Amino acid sequence: MGALENNSILLWIYLILLCIVLVAILVFTVLAFIITNNGSGHNVTGLRYKEYQLQDYSSWFLKQLNNSHNWNHLKSCLVKSDDCNNLSRKYKTLKQFKSAKLSPVEAGCCRPPSECGYPVVNASFYDLSFRPISSNKDCRLYKNAKAIKCYNCDSCKAGVAQYMKTEWRVVAMFNVVLFVVLSIIYFVGCCARRNAARSQSKV
Repeated sequence: MGALENNSILLWIYLILLCIVLVAILVFTVLAFIITNNGSGHNVTGLRYKEYQLQDYSSWFLKQLNNSHNWNHLKSCLVKSDDCNNLSRKYKTLKQFKSAKLSPVEAGCCRPPSECGYPVVNASFYDLSFRPISSNKDCRLYKNAKAIKCYNCDSCKAGVAQYMKTEWRVVAMFNVVLFVVLSIIYFVGCCARRNAARSQSKV
């Protein structure tokens, strides 16, 4: 409307608002890349999937996931999602399960860390009668019960952090594209404002 009517005031309002939007997108995108810069999985011999450690991720992730209120809410969602309980349906044999490529959440929340050394009975059951060979507290926290599993483990929080990192990276990449598109629109708006100012000066 500002361009059609050669109205500099409308164009200035438009450009100021668009500039604020661009700055907000830029700040969020930079923060997203900084927050998701740390953390990656660790390869385990004999497994196709990776295991994740909470301390590898950014302090922001640590603060959010170690917050009791936040984690209890996330944990209830994980229990309801039934991802862990579906593993025994997806992988009917022990061979299939050991060669499966589990997601970060499945690898961290549905099973104890490999360093615990618990023998695998099937995709959703471990022989906990064996004494864990590691002092990792996750080994003691893991239970075969559907509502417990390793949902209280740091490995589960790390799996969620990896999932969030992947999702945030996708959003950040989308924001980069959006920033470029809006920058072009902003440039066009600047040209329109300049033309409107010239038209008014001639009048």
